[in-house]
Amino acid sequence: MVEPEETLEARLAALISFYRWQEAVFSVPVASRLMRAAPRRAPSRGLLAHRDARTAPGPSSLVRVRRHRHRGRPPLLPAEIQAILDGCAMPDASIGEWAGNLRDRLLFALLAETGMRLGEALGLRIGDFVMGRGSTPYVGIVPREDNPNGARVKMMRPRRVYVGTDLERLFADYLTHLACRAAEVGTELGTDSPLLVNLTRPPLLAALREGTVRDKTAALRKKCIGPAGWTPHWFRHSHATALLLAGTPEWVVSRRLGHAHVQTTLDLYGWVREDEALRAAANWKSYISAWQVTDGR
Repeated sequence: MVEPEETLEARLAALISFYRWQEAVFSVPVASRLMRAAPRRAPSRGLLAHRDARTAPGPSSLVRVRRHRHRGRPPLLPAEIQAILDGCAMPDASIGEWAGNLRDRLLFALLAETGMRLGEALGLRIGDFVMGRGSTPYVGIVPREDNPNGARVKMMRPRRVYVGTDLERLFADYLTHLACRAAEVGTELGTDSPLLVNLTRPPLLAALREGTVRDKTAALRKKCIGPAGWTPHWFRHSHATALLLAGTPEWVVSRRLGHAHVQTTLDLYGWVREDEALRAAANWKSYISAWQVTDGR
């Protein structure tokens, strides 16, 4: 039985990704052997032209990106991320506190710096954000079927996403704010309590729902904050693009995003590796700087 082209490409993608990881981590020289030689594009000069030193074959990957599945590039937020965060909440130096909705700032900062899906963020519990305490802080994305807001992790695959100290400080500030709000209404918090909750409208301290996030996004767009038509999923595309422009291997980006196969990452973001696209992305520094959000202080 002949397998379809898509199946073969997925298997080749997984194979080459595995051996690239082995070579990067354990110096196992296998990935370089899984390359085939292909002559550079040049005008035809006869049957023996390949013997000319000027057209020496160069290596090319066995894995081919299928561009027919995704026409066009994913929408990005290269320069607007900080404006969106500031549109939610900003530090007020005069009183030493945050002015605005700190929960919304934490939500969008999580999406920007981790690349997680909105459903994954809405399903987070307080204990899923592990502070560094001298090490690197991270967010554990844990599949659950009992989230009160119905949030789920796609394909129910757990993973760990490491984050920076700015996001850790923002989380600490939000947790303090959340604890004070819970004390006001007489509710106890635990590590299994939802992280992102209703703070000002009933039901108080209930897990945040996707509809509320859509309303907040629409309100920011109405204030002309961010590009027209942006959605929370644009943070995920911006995060992946920033990592690839910074030279992060595709298999690392794939694992960070929670893709089932590295081929999915290549299909969506293969354009980033193309020389023409890299030359066109003259503002690549803005993509990378947008990935690392700041706490505004």
